Amino acid sequence: MAEPRMMPVPDGLEGLRLDVAISRLFGLSRSAAATLIDDGAVTLDGGIPARSERVHGGSWLEITIPELVDLAKAPPMVVNGLKILYQDDDIVVVDKPVGVAAHPSIGWEGPTVVQGLAAMGLRMSTSGAAERQGIVHRLDAGTTGAMVVAKSELAYTVLKRAFKERTVEKLYSALVQGHPDPSSGTIDAPIDRHPSSDWKFAVVAGGRPSVTHYETVEAYRAASLLDVRLETGRTHQIRVHLAALRHPCCGDTLYGADPVLSRKLGLARQWLHARSLGFHHPATGEWIQVVSPFPDDLQHALDVLDAES
Repeated sequence: MAEPRMMPVPDGLEGLRLDVAISRLFGLSRSAAATLIDDGAVTLDGGIPARSERVHGGSWLEITIPELVDLAKAPPMVVNGLKILYQDDDIVVVDKPVGVAAHPSIGWEGPTVVQGLAAMGLRMSTSGAAERQGIVHRLDAGTTGAMVVAKSELAYTVLKRAFKERTVEKLYSALVQGHPDPSSGTIDAPIDRHPSSDWKFAVVAGGRPSVTHYETVEAYRAASLLDVRLETGRTHQIRVHLAALRHPCCGDTLYGADPVLSRKLGLARQWLHARSLGFHHPATGEWIQVVSPFPDDLQHALDVLDAES
């Protein structure tokens, strides 16, 4: 049985909401802190407080924290395969698996990074919309790889600005059908929603400016492995631009990939992976470079192609 803890509220938390103060004191998610308050596990100066009550330095806080697994019941969804590549007090970089969205949204009922981190008991930044806590950039549900999430408010502000100013280095790997000619180049073509499909995007005159750089790093008989770097970050940008070159990502049947080749390579989604993420640490300024290895399904496809060479 967990023992209650009693302590004075640090002066540095003066004026914060109680749920925010508890999340910062004990490294809990804000939703977990709110659950504890609502369940009567918290008293403030001997009274039963509301989660929105403002705390004052020197007030006496008593709290009973159950085992972490109990706090993880809200939300109940645990993201299978969600791995942490790097974390400290300000940021966490996850290795996002396939089939996981960045955050909850209308029309998506599957697992999310936000829910997975909450289930681990990690505290995220409370800036932005409640369902997007800590999210400073996104990867498609079908795209795997390195994704940074802000834990502190400072990190959220600094990283959002870094992505907007394009100072974050994002390197993707993409396996595409055929052999792009030229083997390296830049695709500068505006992107907007597809004129006849709500689920797709397309190169459209008058769309949002979009720039993608690519370089062939290995050529197979039926496909090419590319390094891809983005200047802009439009939804589906890499997939749309490579399809516009008539070299869609292998497995990406939504954007015209050959289903026969997809089945041969064992692919149930686009071969696209956020391999490396580099940025200045929001608190220290130190350069952080995090690399994500290819997941099993993408490596299997390369192995099939290698066996043919």
